[in-house]
Amino acid sequence: MVNQDPIPGETGDGSESRVEALKQEIFYNIRFNLGLDPEEMNRYTCYMGLAFSLKNRLINRWIKTQKACRDNLSKRIFYLSLEFLPGRFLKNYIVSLDMEEVARKALSDLGFDLDAIEEEEWDPGLGNGGLGRLASCYMDSVARLRLPGYGYGIRYDFGIFYQVLKDGFQQEKSDNWMRRGNPWEIMRFENIYKVGFYGRSEAYTDILGNQRFRLVDTQEVMALACDMMIPGVGDEFVTNMRLWTATSSREFDLDFFNRGDYIRAAEDKVLSESISKVLYPSDESEKGKELRLKQQYFFVSATLQDIIFQYRKEYQSFDAFPDWAAIQLNDTHPTIAVPELMRLLMDDYGLSWYEAWSICGKTFAYTNHTVLPEALETWPVSLLGRLLPRHMEIIYEINQRFLDDLKKTYPDDPDLSGRLSIIQEGHTKRIRMAHLAIIGSHSVNGVAALHSHILKTSLFKEFNRIYPGKIRNVTNGITPRRWLHQSNPGLSGLITSVIGPGWVSDLSLLKNLIPYADDSRFQSQWQKVKFENKKRLARYTLRKTGKGVNPNSLFDIHAKRMHEYKRQLLNILHVIHLYAKIRENRADIPVARSFFFAGKAAPAYLQAKLIIKLITSVSETINRDPLVRGRLSVIFLPNYCISQAEKLIPAADISEQISTAGLEASGTGNMKFALNGALTIGTLDGANVEIMEEVGKENIFIFGLTADEVVQKKQAGYNPVRYYEDNPEIIKILDMIGSGYFSPENPRLFDPIVHSLLAGGDYYLVLADFENYAATQETVAKTYMDQSLWTRMSILNTANMGKFSSDRAVQEYADHIWAATPLP
Repeated sequence: MVNQDPIPGETGDGSESRVEALKQEIFYNIRFNLGLDPEEMNRYTCYMGLAFSLKNRLINRWIKTQKACRDNLSKRIFYLSLEFLPGRFLKNYIVSLDMEEVARKALSDLGFDLDAIEEEEWDPGLGNGGLGRLASCYMDSVARLRLPGYGYGIRYDFGIFYQVLKDGFQQEKSDNWMRRGNPWEIMRFENIYKVGFYGRSEAYTDILGNQRFRLVDTQEVMALACDMMIPGVGDEFVTNMRLWTATSSREFDLDFFNRGDYIRAAEDKVLSESISKVLYPSDESEKGKELRLKQQYFFVSATLQDIIFQYRKEYQSFDAFPDWAAIQLNDTHPTIAVPELMRLLMDDYGLSWYEAWSICGKTFAYTNHTVLPEALETWPVSLLGRLLPRHMEIIYEINQRFLDDLKKTYPDDPDLSGRLSIIQEGHTKRIRMAHLAIIGSHSVNGVAALHSHILKTSLFKEFNRIYPGKIRNVTNGITPRRWLHQSNPGLSGLITSVIGPGWVSDLSLLKNLIPYADDSRFQSQWQKVKFENKKRLARYTLRKTGKGVNPNSLFDIHAKRMHEYKRQLLNILHVIHLYAKIRENRADIPVARSFFFAGKAAPAYLQAKLIIKLITSVSETINRDPLVRGRLSVIFLPNYCISQAEKLIPAADISEQISTAGLEASGTGNMKFALNGALTIGTLDGANVEIMEEVGKENIFIFGLTADEVVQKKQAGYNPVRYYEDNPEIIKILDMIGSGYFSPENPRLFDPIVHSLLAGGDYYLVLADFENYAATQETVAKTYMDQSLWTRMSILNTANMGKFSSDRAVQEYADHIWAATPLP
């Protein structure tokens, strides 16, 4: 057991003394960490003072946890991800430390409100969406399960862009989340590693007569470690994310400086530090592509050097390395780790190819996150060979040995080599990073049952044939600590009042809610919690957009990254359909409805940005029309982020999960909404399939083509024009858009959208699914009118979400992939 030395405010004394101790710590931190007068405290300085108090508690626990890891000789887990989206730390740490009551009272005594203080913290936007949030959920579960695991990534100075709307168009602003400092990080100046780029590979003979290789004439960048604590819950286990920031190997060139050329003098420092400057620089230019690849290698090289440094504190030879370390590659971004570990083992530590390759194959595991062949990452051979010449040699050698084995095993299939080769031939030779990850790992997993089935039978079917059993499934999960207990305290408290607090650590215990689904008193309490959450979202919406929302209406929420396959377009077409029906007095809608959209489009994704503009234009038209006021409203909330999601998700009545079947790997937003009692309208895509199996077909609204039917329809020659001509409602909707009804100042503005649906072939089958979607939305409205039935379905959704805990997912990784055990 990891023990905790008593520190101020965390002793076993009474709550009043704990409150007083926390206040004194806040005063101390403001005076001695910020250098300010506590008597002139404001919200920001109060936030910083409280933050330092929480971090101090966690550091003490972290030190004891690391000692316990070393004493137990536990196998370590290293989770490599180019993205993390941890969300705000303040409330998360308070909840993990079980200090909410004490913190609220202490701040109240000082004249502040905890919820207001929380708003002082800026979301660290270190990820783009689901990939980064999944990584953060998994780190939470690693800590909850007491596994000796660590997350590794990049500490970007500027995270995912800050989205603003100007005249309804998305504009990107820099996200300087560090502008007022980051009280949570610990700079590890003793953990700094040299990372080399460019140069050339030079062969030489060592003292034993063996041919070896070394990199010479490289440009060097230093990687500095920054740690952020990840606490468990219910005990004193604390692990960490280690994020790397780039620093120059020298501050400036003194020769240039002395000659008065101050810009050239600092050029090396500026170029070096640009590596960790911004999340996902645009890769439209060659310089952008090069910077992305630099980022990937930078964090991978620093991470592997750090892992080996820790390993060699305990072992001299590398014989035990695969039994000591499990390295998980979160998507293909860290795949350069395979040749980098080979390089380190062979070139720096003198292992043979056979020894190094055996270690790599037993150490790495790879998680795939896409079913789209065009989304699989590739790099030009010319770029990688110039930036990382030694790695290019190693990749060629890996590939040649793999192809030689393939020809021996499958002599009757000569074309197999071309299909599975790491090197993709063509006008521009490219490196298939997914193929490198599969060949260099002992395990490959998809992230939902349907996704993994597609990997085995379609995307990687030939790898599945030559490596039977290597591809498996681990369905994604979410942490209930943040996504219910912390973000929805009203519902969390209600659940705990009837089944106890154990569900926070064991989500399967939510099954104990099932008997309450038909309890009228409990239903009434459930409805009250939902209404309070809807009022909170309505206040937030008014503050952010200036638009009022009726909390008595049905809240239909579509919050996720903007992409055509996620089909926000299908949703807004249906909204236009409802609006047209009311305008023409053909029908009233049975219940008032408020449609919320939130999500960012990639800066270069023009079609997705135009869809945002369509949504905002429809919103402006509908919200100013007195004929539909109170019955229909549309809101686009700008700058979707974790803290915004924590307000949207608890308030949702309906969760939109309407991607084209077969294109969403898993999704985790679907899980978060359902856990909070929202009912799903969705296709049989990603994890929606498993959610339906858990909650029951009668408690979810499924529509549309299945993944197999999508394939069949495309193979048969899908013609969207036929759907347009056969459906008067679709004609009316597209004619309204195409005629400039929603853009009178520029009637042709949305022509590219109309073109994509008709002449463009409707790649994502929006029109094919529209009629069924609209009919299913009518069923939604009718069901909502029976509030007892609706609430019963909502309770049963929450009650049956136990499978989708990230604790379950991480335990599956630990049992079946990492072979890791928790600390005793």
